[in-house]
Amino acid sequence: MRELKCEKITEAIAELCVKANTVLPDDVKKLICDAEKAEKSPVGKIVLHDLCENYMLAEKEGLPLCQDTGMAVVFAEVGQDVHITGGDFESAINEGIRQGYTKGFLRKSIVADPLRRTNTGDNTPAVIHIRIVPGDRLKFVLAPKGFGSENMSTMKMFLPSCSPDEIIDFIVGTVDKAGSNPCPPVIVGVGLGGTVEMAAILAKKALARPADIPNKDPFYAGLERESLKRINSLGLGPQGFGGTVTALSVNIETYPTHIAGLPCVVNMGCHASRHAETEL
Repeated sequence: MRELKCEKITEAIAELCVKANTVLPDDVKKLICDAEKAEKSPVGKIVLHDLCENYMLAEKEGLPLCQDTGMAVVFAEVGQDVHITGGDFESAINEGIRQGYTKGFLRKSIVADPLRRTNTGDNTPAVIHIRIVPGDRLKFVLAPKGFGSENMSTMKMFLPSCSPDEIIDFIVGTVDKAGSNPCPPVIVGVGLGGTVEMAAILAKKALARPADIPNKDPFYAGLERESLKRINSLGLGPQGFGGTVTALSVNIETYPTHIAGLPCVVNMGCHASRHAETEL
């Protein structure tokens, strides 16, 4: 049994908060810069060029990629042979969020109650998803989620008899209806299967998957390609100013589901598809 102190978890989470908000993952950075070359609209090219400059400046100066530094979403894989000491696990994570957002001068956007709207003042609590896995390591993926894109997310309960084309129509329609609100070019996370809440978690996890790596199943990789092709034919373009690059990637994640239903959730991610990970 390996012991791990809570203070190590707090330190790691605090570092991830700053890194995720200031350094864009290499896969997304490359897709944006490649999109500038591929974009056919002169205005769209200018927008994409500005985004590339923004990413480089943010990383160089240690500044946030976007003024909305998001609600912290944490995916934690906890090895079953780890013994966490010196406190409790979720409190250690939230303390890391508190320290990271304070020391990093990141905007604190979380309200304590969904209707009474009083700001917590430290961007806590995080949304935490925990899986117990074999081994004695801890893996964290921290994904700050801005709400310009989050607000454009949708879900639908399909009949089990629905066709792949109906799923693609739903994905494309969600992006079309969202327009410029999620700050395109977007990354589209899709969760398909399980139950309603499982589909939503899958869609969120899909946004943290490397955007340049297709689904391992060739069938779903084909659905990703077709969805991306159709989204980019909408003409919305970078920041909604028109063009040929509306989305950078469509990532579909699936889970077994019930014979009587087929839940599908589309979770939109903006051009600053932020996430960072570490292992302890």
